[in-house]
This record gives sequence, structure tokens and C-alpha cells, in this order.
Amino acid sequence: MSTTLTQTESAAAARKASVTSEPGNAVGPSGTDAANGQDAAAREDTAQRSTPVLTTVRRVTAAAGSGVWKSAGILAFLALWELGPTYLASPSTRVFLPPLHEVLLAWGKLFEAGTIQGHIAASLTRSVTGFGAALVAGVLLGLLIAWYGRLNAVLNPLLELFRNTAALALLPVFTLLLGIGEESKISIVAYAAFFPVLLNTIAGVKTVDPLLIRAARSLGLNSFRLFQKVILPSAVPTIFTGIRMAGTASILVLIAAEMVGAKAGLGYLIVNAQSSFLIPDMYAGILTVSLLGLGVNFLLVALERHFSRWRTAVGADAP
Repeated sequence: MSTTLTQTESAAAARKASVTSEPGNAVGPSGTDAANGQDAAAREDTAQRSTPVLTTVRRVTAAAGSGVWKSAGILAFLALWELGPTYLASPSTRVFLPPLHEVLLAWGKLFEAGTIQGHIAASLTRSVTGFGAALVAGVLLGLLIAWYGRLNAVLNPLLELFRNTAALALLPVFTLLLGIGEESKISIVAYAAFFPVLLNTIAGVKTVDPLLIRAARSLGLNSFRLFQKVILPSAVPTIFTGIRMAGTASILVLIAAEMVGAKAGLGYLIVNAQSSFLIPDMYAGILTVSLLGLGVNFLLVALERHFSRWRTAVGADAP
């Protein structure tokens, strides 16, 4: 009887061992490890396939969230402009502060009639001409003053005197000397835009690292190459700060000059609409000035990034 039980137990053990050793079974330690390895590989492959999609979704979500936060203030202001005059202001106030949709309708009518385009073209022509003259003169004179100490000592008191004189305070002088034509308006714009460019160019050149200048001179660079390769690239961010300030000043001063004596331009449109009691048209002109200044600022920021690409490259290469 014991011999029979022993043989039965031996046969069962043999069958169990054969089942465990079969390659297709997932029983036992080796089978479990193989199954776990296959599952891990599948999960890794799925994760690798989903990673680009998740990255794209996260970037889009982050960009959308950032855009919402950046535009929240503007959207709130526009909503207040639309709802405030209607529900918060008195009827008499609403006459002088129309809601946003009435201003947009007035702007659309001016656009359909071609009026707003003509005023924008006139203002841009004057502003760009005066701003361009101020840019060239301010950068060139700023480089010379910053590089030559004696010239700085001679011109600095005179520059301090004129830069603290408001451009609009000299508008009657420009009008008397140059008349009410285009020359006086372009000149006042150039005067207003000149000093921000000049002063920031001087500051940008003076803040260049002296070690860079010494290294460039030790490499045998002449003065022209030194300005081209070392001084100007290092001073570009500071110079563009002045250029952006000058761009804003050129538009604001021009609008004020066009309000005094002009037959075209956004300043003329605003003051003429106000005197004719066309209040929505007046706000349409003001809104156009704001959008124009915003567009000029965006353009100058893009130019600054273009001319400062070497700073981005250096920052990316830094550890």
C-alpha cells in the first residue's frame, strides 16, 4: 500500500514539474517574470507613443492659459466700457461716454468712407519721417559722445538743458519758424524722439564691459570693427529701450501737434470730431491712436529680438 502511494506521489510531482517547465505557461517564477516584462514593455511603448501628444496638449494648454491671463485686464476694461455707460452712468454722461459698440460702429463707418485710412496715412508719414531722422541722428551722435570724452564734456550741459525742455513747449516756436505745414510737425516729432535715442545710446556704450574692449583690441580690431563686433551688439538692448520710448513719444507729440494746426491726421480727426460733437468718432480716433501705438511697440520689440539674437544664443549655450 505504501509502495503504491509513493509511486502516485512521484507521478504527481513529475507532472507538476513538467507543467512548470513548459515555455508557454506563466506559472512559476520564470513565467511570472516573463509576463511582467512583456507588460512593462507594452506600457513603455504606449507611454512613448503618447508622450508627443501629451507634450503638445500641455504646451497648447499653457499657451492658452497664459494668453487668457495676459488679456484678462484688457477684456475687463472693454467689458466695463461696454456695460458701464449703459448700466452705471447717467443718461447725460452716456452722451459723452458712449458704449464700446457705438464707438466700433462709428469706426466702421469711417473705415467704409475711407476717412480713417487717410488720417492714419498722414499721421504715419509724419511720425515715421521724424522718428527716422531722430533715430539716425541720435544713434550716431550718441556713439560719438560716449566714445570721445571731450565731446561729452562740451555737449553734456547743452543736452541736459534741451532734454529737460518739453517738446510741446517748443511747438509754438517750431510753428512760428517753420509754419503750420509738414515741416513743423516732422521737426517737433524728431525733437521729441531724438533725446531718448541719444541718451540710451550713450548709456548703452558706456556700460559695455571694458574687458571685451581690451580683448578686441588685443586681437587687433580697428575702431570700425570694434564698434561693429563688440560695442554695438553689447549696447543694442539699451539702445532699443530708447528707440521704443522714442517711438511712443513720436506718436503722442504728433497727435498734439496735429490738434493745433493740421487738415489731416488722427489728431485733427479727434479735435474736429470733438468740436463737431461727433463723440463716437472722437473715441474712434482715440482708439485708433492706442492701437497704432501698440502696433509700433510690437514692431520695435520684434526688431530688438532680431538684433539681439546673439544674447539668446549665448544664454542657451550657458550651462
